[in-house]
Amino acid sequence: MRNQSPASLVHLRSATVSVVVDLGDGRLPEIVHWGAALGDLDDEALAALALGAVRDIAPNGPDRPVRLAVLPEAGEAWLGRPGISGSRAGADWSPRFTAEPAEVTERSLRVRGTDEAAGLTVLVELELDAEGLLRVRATLTNTGDDDYQLDDLSLALPLPARARELLDLAGRWGMERTPQRTPLNVGSWVRENRRGRTGADAPLVLNAGVPGFGFAAGEVWGVHVAHSGNQRHYAERVATGDQVLGGGELLLPGEIVLPPGARHTGPWLYGAYGDGLDAQAALFHQHLRALPAHPRSPRPVTLNVWEAVYFSHDLDVLTELADIAAAVGVERYVLDDGWFHGRRDDHSGLGDWTVDRKIWPRGLHPLIGHVRSLGMEFGLWVEPEMISPDSDLARAHPEWIMSGGEGRLPVPSRHQQVLDLTHPDAFAHVLDRLTALLTEYDIAALKWDHNRDLVEAGRGRPRRPGVHAQTLAAYRLMDELHRRFPDLEIESCSSGGSRIDLGVLERTQRVWPSDCSDPLDRQRINRWTSQLVPLELLGTHIASARSHTTGRTHDLSFRAATALFGHMGVEWDLRQADEAERAGLRDWFALYRTHRELLHTGRLVREDPFDDSHQLTGVVAPDRSRALLCLAVTGRSDVARPGRFTFRALEPRRRYRIRPVAGGGARPAWYGADGQGVVLTGAALAHVGLQCPPSDPEQAQLFEVTAVT
Repeated sequence: MRNQSPASLVHLRSATVSVVVDLGDGRLPEIVHWGAALGDLDDEALAALALGAVRDIAPNGPDRPVRLAVLPEAGEAWLGRPGISGSRAGADWSPRFTAEPAEVTERSLRVRGTDEAAGLTVLVELELDAEGLLRVRATLTNTGDDDYQLDDLSLALPLPARARELLDLAGRWGMERTPQRTPLNVGSWVRENRRGRTGADAPLVLNAGVPGFGFAAGEVWGVHVAHSGNQRHYAERVATGDQVLGGGELLLPGEIVLPPGARHTGPWLYGAYGDGLDAQAALFHQHLRALPAHPRSPRPVTLNVWEAVYFSHDLDVLTELADIAAAVGVERYVLDDGWFHGRRDDHSGLGDWTVDRKIWPRGLHPLIGHVRSLGMEFGLWVEPEMISPDSDLARAHPEWIMSGGEGRLPVPSRHQQVLDLTHPDAFAHVLDRLTALLTEYDIAALKWDHNRDLVEAGRGRPRRPGVHAQTLAAYRLMDELHRRFPDLEIESCSSGGSRIDLGVLERTQRVWPSDCSDPLDRQRINRWTSQLVPLELLGTHIASARSHTTGRTHDLSFRAATALFGHMGVEWDLRQADEAERAGLRDWFALYRTHRELLHTGRLVREDPFDDSHQLTGVVAPDRSRALLCLAVTGRSDVARPGRFTFRALEPRRRYRIRPVAGGGARPAWYGADGQGVVLTGAALAHVGLQCPPSDPEQAQLFEVTAVT
């Protein structure tokens, strides 16, 4: 029987989540419960809870109950994925740690374990924030006399037996965030990313829940690895019935070799529990909103000129775009790819971060001065981690290109290679060039791109795997730029949405979810990206009527209503927009400014589909006094009238007026002759609802909800 004295049991609590940890028997921490809040538990109740969790002796199993620690140990007879894989030239491959007394605070604990024979110590950290978001991390130290090669450092969080359905995301360029569900069967569901960046096909959050869980309800547990390089998420159910969610950085062979006295700290593994996906998403949103890097100023309406001009930079054209942009209400103007030395297309120039004087004989001063005179901020596109073989930098320093072996380059992608930021001189070069640009010019934001996977990303002599070190170097570069320029904002763009994770989000103020701004696809992309990212960090733009990515054509109202629920902007050659379209943009941007504070501070509510052709998204103010809803028609229903939509998250007894504020089509009776809608209680809106307005496919209606009593 385990030692389950009160001193060995720790209860970490928030208003909605409890984590009960067993520290008994001098072993690494084991989570007894991670899930719904349990209220006040005295020592006797905690001991009973822990006793009830003790596993029995399975037939043909070990002679004592198996202990499943946060850092699972093979030496404890755990037959799933171990937390540590590594060795000292084949020795010390199965450490078994003895824990020291834990350091415990109200919402955190730190436990240090030692295996003197193996020459290893480990520090396991658990933190539960005030809202209920859990995170765990491990640090391994080599206390032996020889090098220790670490091949894997993964953490695991337990799941109850009722969590038998998995949900994560797949995707590709321009089609990110495609949800997929599968049963949690015996075996492992492993999502490995070897791209060297998070990836368009990243799971984002790997969820397990009670079958049928949705946005509104159903217990769901999810994990997210807060790391922008190679990573692994996994769900595992073993033959004993135990099941876990876990993850960590995916280390390449020989990437982490610890000399005597050295240590390695893995990324945080975040765990989010909620009753429904919206409750889980709220934990991530509240966490990000509390970070020091989170933007505090209103998110400016942004013009990006990429789809307007591509690489064809001309001062007259770009100043004309600035004039039109300012007139319709744009607040930030971003000059995209093509401004720097030798960059006439995507075949050359990366790494040569000086303004091309052939195109810009007076530098960027005329354009930036004009933009700033119109009252707009100026932003600039960069791709600091990449290098073109056809560039002055590559010709001067071919040794700065990452590769898997001497005398060869990785397979090219977008005609570019990866600049080795782990090389001190390469890092200093890029930092100096970006510092010079930010010093000379009035630049409020950098759109920071990353347009290829890190294939054969080796560094040093001989070439050793370098993805881990490259990822940390990119973080250091961003951190140093923020230190030098505290007001600088950085947008994470990586071929669209291929670098979105809690590692990079500690350093960036915006993400670009996809290079596809087609509103039909963006309805899905934005909906699922917001499982992790709050709306104020999601770049959402109105593109031209005919999408440059899909070729589909959509009305301005559908494009704008979709872009409204995010950090709104435009990516369109506004010279081609007629007066009616420009007037429409002015109206939509004014509407965005009216509701910006609500959208960017409120709670996201995504209603579960009542008809496959309709999708309802809303944001509710923290005090539940108002809300803004978007009812998007994404296809054709198989019935003539899809029925009534409902909306939860309001105060049940409070009365609210709901009225249309944008969108065309037929008017249902409840709009009223004056268009002021109806007054209903929050309970009536949640449980009875209102008839959907008749609508063609690929349209959207906006509704404003305001408390009247």
